[in-house]
Amino acid sequence: MEVGDGPPVVFLHGGLADHRAAFFRLAPLAATHRLITPDLRGSGRSHDPGQLSWDRLADDVAALLSHLGLERAVIGGVSMGSAVALRFALRHPRRLKALIMMSPLYPGADRAMDEPSSAAMRVMAEAGERTLRDGIGALLPLLEALPPPIRARAVEMAQSFDPASVAATTRFLATGAQPLSTAGELEAITVPVMVLPGIDPQHPREVAELYTRNLAHSVVVEQTAGDVVERIRAFCGG
Repeated sequence: MEVGDGPPVVFLHGGLADHRAAFFRLAPLAATHRLITPDLRGSGRSHDPGQLSWDRLADDVAALLSHLGLERAVIGGVSMGSAVALRFALRHPRRLKALIMMSPLYPGADRAMDEPSSAAMRVMAEAGERTLRDGIGALLPLLEALPPPIRARAVEMAQSFDPASVAATTRFLATGAQPLSTAGELEAITVPVMVLPGIDPQHPREVAELYTRNLAHSVVVEQTAGDVVERIRAFCGG
């Protein structure tokens, strides 16, 4: 999805979501920026039951920039999308204007993921495998705890998903593969970075704090701030 004119911002959705979830978070940004919210490989309208990797997902973002004729852009994402954005920053630094990481959850391959994060991945993977037998309805119990308006949007999204692609994506997430080896790799990122710590046990604040300790130019913004989109707008600049 692509809306608005101005400096380009690519924002990536999380797991078991698609471009609509990313757009919902930052829609007001389209008043001043070119907001681009793609479906990651194997998610939403992108049907791909093949094997995934963070490199492959990051390279997809680079290919998207080339397709759109963009040399550089602000790249960001939430949860799984923040990991893709991070891997893009490490793999394609010259194409990065600034980086936004919302609800990061990956501490690096040299550290153990928090159990709530790992448990959530396992539950998603089990549901993903069930979709191959029972259809997308197997995902719906995962959405029951969401607030009613958000749950309705999530159900609408899920009903358009491809079971084989969902299984491939959740299987990849359950491997615990990390988009970085150690937090020390973050020192190589020289552009401005906005970190928005997670607000639930599956996205521990400690990961965001680990990132900021190792980033050269970072700013922390709370997702609960009433002016969070305006802060993101100012960060993305002109």
